[in-house]
Amino acid sequence: MAMLNFIFRRVLAAIPTLLILSVFVFLLLKLLPGDPALALAGEDRDPAVIESIRVKYGLDQPFPVQYLKWLGGILQGDFGVSIRTKMSIGEMLAQRLPVTLQLSLQAMLIAIIIGIPAGVYAAIRRGSYIDVAVSTIGLAGLSVPSFWLGIMLIMAFAVSLGWLPSGGFVNFSDAPLENLRYTLLPSLVLGTAAAAIIMRHTRNSMLSVLKQDYIRTARAKGLNERIVIVRHALRNGLIPIVTTGTLHLGELLSGAVLTEQVFGIPGFGKMIVDGVFSRDYAVVQAVILCSAAIFLILSLLADILYVKLSPRLQA
Repeated sequence: MAMLNFIFRRVLAAIPTLLILSVFVFLLLKLLPGDPALALAGEDRDPAVIESIRVKYGLDQPFPVQYLKWLGGILQGDFGVSIRTKMSIGEMLAQRLPVTLQLSLQAMLIAIIIGIPAGVYAAIRRGSYIDVAVSTIGLAGLSVPSFWLGIMLIMAFAVSLGWLPSGGFVNFSDAPLENLRYTLLPSLVLGTAAAAIIMRHTRNSMLSVLKQDYIRTARAKGLNERIVIVRHALRNGLIPIVTTGTLHLGELLSGAVLTEQVFGIPGFGKMIVDGVFSRDYAVVQAVILCSAAIFLILSLLADILYVKLSPRLQA
């Protein structure tokens, strides 16, 4: 019951946040230069045609009216229609979200497999050559631009060795093995930066936990060092790591723009770039709002994990 109350309070706090964000997203995009009606009209600059486009898409109405109609449609599950592709934006989101979701989860899996063990080992061997090497590699992973790393991986594994495709995407349901071949390189690009962040936070968290009295007590009792590290130190050091991993997963899901552009992945990132360049405001608004909702859901999940890892945080 206490857990349900905890979740209920977090959901109530998220609703006004999402509502306020929707207002800012709608107004800021409307203030961008350029007229989507002109872009949609193409070479035909007939004022009558432009005016009919504005009327058709409600662009002639005041901002408050446009916002309320847009918000009312979203509450009913209607995100509108793309002025560029003439497709339902809801259908476009349903097609693109699984792509970015798979890419993000693969990248996060790579980051966890690399980052947490490296961070723990660096903390245990603090001040050693291994610690310095791991910290240096982590700093390099944070510093390397994702688009440059993506191009280098394409040149190495696609162009020179020919082991993996240089870009594109195949649905997992159509060809699972081909899907993994197409998503491996972009997942490595995204996972490298995430692994560096998780590694640094894991190291710092573990260094703090290893100084605690209960760790010294566990060692004084003669417990095996592996048990001390895994059962006592790592469990209590996971809370800041959960924060880092959750927020970074939210960033990945909101659209790894450069990586998806480099590899031609039809995900959220490419969708928002295409929407910006074509002034398809409804698409951009839908993607940003969905990304914000994903962030809030992941934040709620992180709060629940906090309580599971440390029940005293529920108070």
